[in-house]
Amino acid sequence: MDRSESASAWDNSRSRSRSSSSRDHKQRDRDRDGERERNRDSEDTSTDGGETEEGEGEEIEEEEEEEPSGEVSLREWLDRPSRDVDRLESLHVFRQVAEAVGLAHSQGVVVGNIRPSCFLLSAFSRVSFIESASGSGSGSDSCDDARAGPGPARNSSEEERGEKNVFPLKRVLGLEFGWYTSPEEVEGGPSTFASDVYRLGVLLFELFCTFDTFDQKIGMMSNLRHRVMPPQLLLKWPQEASFCLWLLHPVPENRPKMSEVLQSGFLNQSRNSLQERDAAVRLREEIDDQELLLEFLLQLQKQKQEAEDRLRKAISFLSSDIDEVLRKQSVLQESVSDDRSRKRVRPIFDLALQNETVLSKSSRLMKNFKKLEAVYLSSRSQIVNKSGKEGTNEGSSVDNLTVKEGFCEKLEKEWMNPFLESLCKYLTFSRLKVRAEVKHGDLLSSSNLVCSLGFDRDRELFATAGVNKKIQIFECGVILNEERDIHYPVVEMCNRSKLSCVCWNSYMKSQIASSDFEGVVQVWDVTRGQVFAEMREHERRVWSVDFSLVDPTRLASGGDDGCVKIWHINQAGSVGTIRTKANVCSVQFQPDSARNIAIGSADHRVYCYDLRNLRIPYCTMMGHTKTVSYVKYMDPYTLVSASTDSTLKLWDLAKCQARVVDSPLQTFSGHLNTKNFVGLSISDGYIATGSETNEVFVYHKGFPMPVLSHKFSIVDPISGQEIEDPNQFISSVSWRGPSSTLLAANSSGSIKLLEMD
Repeated sequence: MDRSESASAWDNSRSRSRSSSSRDHKQRDRDRDGERERNRDSEDTSTDGGETEEGEGEEIEEEEEEEPSGEVSLREWLDRPSRDVDRLESLHVFRQVAEAVGLAHSQGVVVGNIRPSCFLLSAFSRVSFIESASGSGSGSDSCDDARAGPGPARNSSEEERGEKNVFPLKRVLGLEFGWYTSPEEVEGGPSTFASDVYRLGVLLFELFCTFDTFDQKIGMMSNLRHRVMPPQLLLKWPQEASFCLWLLHPVPENRPKMSEVLQSGFLNQSRNSLQERDAAVRLREEIDDQELLLEFLLQLQKQKQEAEDRLRKAISFLSSDIDEVLRKQSVLQESVSDDRSRKRVRPIFDLALQNETVLSKSSRLMKNFKKLEAVYLSSRSQIVNKSGKEGTNEGSSVDNLTVKEGFCEKLEKEWMNPFLESLCKYLTFSRLKVRAEVKHGDLLSSSNLVCSLGFDRDRELFATAGVNKKIQIFECGVILNEERDIHYPVVEMCNRSKLSCVCWNSYMKSQIASSDFEGVVQVWDVTRGQVFAEMREHERRVWSVDFSLVDPTRLASGGDDGCVKIWHINQAGSVGTIRTKANVCSVQFQPDSARNIAIGSADHRVYCYDLRNLRIPYCTMMGHTKTVSYVKYMDPYTLVSASTDSTLKLWDLAKCQARVVDSPLQTFSGHLNTKNFVGLSISDGYIATGSETNEVFVYHKGFPMPVLSHKFSIVDPISGQEIEDPNQFISSVSWRGPSSTLLAANSSGSIKLLEMD
């Protein structure tokens, strides 16, 4: 048999011994993972998300360094401080090594690397060889790896811990090679079968002899070369000491062969005990394997049962709702039949058009089926939970039982109307159609970024403002009804600095407020084209300005100085100041109140203040991971926020009694917004926003995915072909009141009047 076949046989023998240790290693890994999860759950969450993740990562790394491994180097196992010698365990370890060496010798292979650093020991005392079998005389081809560390590469932290032990690992590994070198090899002779037997004698000595200090170990190992044994070993383990001296005979020919070692009475007289120990170990391994399998099956069963419960609940919801829809359909059909019989009029409609509409809606329904399903089940579960809570709050008397059941039944039936309304609005429109297009600013200028758009009180005029330092007023009706290549503003007002925001007065039609990059807030008289009032208290750029709908003389502004200023247009100077710790990107008054205001901040949060207490917000909404660029009220009790984390969030202000709200009603995603102001506008449940893909997106409050989108095309003036420009983005949007018309502008100054169709 050649050397490669012998090495293969050796690998097979050691792979069998490694199997049990690997199972134990996996079990310890599972325990460690479970402990990490418990530690992770128990950790406090810091304010800043990035710092929290970093802190958790460091904690995990420390735990990984301190966790014990599933298997250990035999060298480290022998040098454990205060190691107690278990005779059966030591013989079990020695017999495994001896059998592996005997197998190699029977195939004509000299092992050479029979040293504790070349073996791993599992928790079940299973020995596995971690160095390649060598037929060389010295075995030096792998001793360098062994000195570097037993088994897999050791990290610096393990070496540091080794240096702190009684027996420094690096120093022991440096001396180990000499301890396990036979006398004939020291004299320059080759490594032989007898040399392997000598090494087994040294290993047997270390298995049964313990040391208190490193110096004591060095002295005794040196004496061993002269076959001098410590008295305590001769007294406590005389049989083992005698067998060890036989293996360590200085004359190679006088040492036993491996067959004699394996058949000796020394090993075989304890064979029954060793076999019982092996049987117990195997039984324990099988029990552990069965426990592992049981754990997996129980976890799988639990997950499937939870999935089954969810499925049963969903089917129950569906059955109940299907019955309710069929009942309503029946009532409606009966009403239609009665009406027809009374009037005797046959309905007239375009069947082909109706079928086309139904197919279009059905196609869009199936396209977003999974998301619609998730919204339905979530909404339905919330209603069930709400009805359960309301029923509990009513008391538990028998008299109230009928009332409770009626309330729950009514609540579960009425939930369908809002969902149906949202679904209908989601499916009503299929596209955004371009009605008209306007070019903002000078045709030859490159600074045409539109920062803000807005319609006046009567939705007859709209204003544009941006980096060209101009507020331009256009007549919406003229632009929609007259087909012209170029539309000119009816009023144009010039400012000293770039403009960031404009807001019309909801009561005084001719007034419009603006904010600019120099921190100046102005109120303009559009009729005269002049500044009516100017406010100069902000120290840095102002991003947002807003008129109160309830009190048209009250104005709010916020900017990079972290301040929100409250103004009265008929008074000099601000009437109130809210100071925050971060840049203010957006402000808006509550629709039904002149004393409540919402603020979008660069610290990723939304704050709601009562102007009667400017020191602290009465509610803080947390959930965004980046700057909150816009806040808009959908109604007095619902707020929408936009952030550069590419999401919009819908907040229920009724939850503000808790001071901090961290769970939005809905999170909308689909657009891209990571660094620019892209606009936000709300009308009749529809939410419009821009995207850095140069697209306009429209959402509905009931669903997290976009309803419609429209991409601003870029045409090459020379070739006339559409081109892609990744630098262009939608910069502002504004609904024309409660209508289906949307005004949108992008960073190149292109303005479009879009209509949901």
